[in-house]
Amino acid sequence: MLDKLLNKRSDQRAEYAGILTLLTDFGDRDVYVGVMKGVITQINAKLTVVDLTHQIPPQNIAAARFCLMNAYPYFPVGTVHVAVVDPGVGGVRRAIAVEFAQGFLIGPDNGIFSGVLSQSPAIAAVELTNPQYWRTSQLSTTFHGRDIFAPVGAHLASGVPFEQLGQTIDPATLVQLNIPECIQTETGMTGCIQYIDHYGNLITNIPGIYVQGKTWCIQAPGLTIPGRETYSDVKAGDAIALIGSHGWIEIAINSGNAETQLQIKLETPVQVFLNNS
Repeated sequence: MLDKLLNKRSDQRAEYAGILTLLTDFGDRDVYVGVMKGVITQINAKLTVVDLTHQIPPQNIAAARFCLMNAYPYFPVGTVHVAVVDPGVGGVRRAIAVEFAQGFLIGPDNGIFSGVLSQSPAIAAVELTNPQYWRTSQLSTTFHGRDIFAPVGAHLASGVPFEQLGQTIDPATLVQLNIPECIQTETGMTGCIQYIDHYGNLITNIPGIYVQGKTWCIQAPGLTIPGRETYSDVKAGDAIALIGSHGWIEIAINSGNAETQLQIKLETPVQVFLNNS
């Protein structure tokens, strides 16, 4: 049975090998992203490399968690996702690879993958202790994206067996990011702001499925906003609550910036109330 499982995993990996995504907080001003791509190309120039984003706010692991969680379903099974937002680089945090149903995750063990794994649990995990798949055994203390994560991702996407990357670890020991959970109540849901996007839209951790087809409103400190279907349901400059394309309830300003106009920050508590009459 174990042999059949391993063969199935190998067949799946071989069928979909060749796609690697990158997500970082490196920005586009410096050469860091280009250097990672250079390392990947040295290993296998035929890989398809997709930039998810390199504009994660510096050291913002929660933002990286959200973005990766909302991106991975759009890629083929077997895709390798390399995510590097790593304020603990060079310290005691582990460098890891995780196998899950949709593919593989490579990066620091700091909670960056906890969003993905809350939706699709880990099948296996390894600490990246095998220097054969690093760029060099003389590691930089500040750039593991170049020296470990990019080369390991390239090797894995090229067909290197997952188990060869390092020491097996218990997936239950992976770091979880402490994002407050949404909780169902007698009148609706309570949650918080989990992400703020480029437009200043305030994205909650309350799934939109809870309000679909219902009459509802959302409360945040100092305001109550009725739920609507589209931005055009309110005038320019007015606040609106709706289900975003990512599937979460969000607060926005039509043609404006909700973060600056409403002065609401990450992890601000919110409540959704359903009208059951």
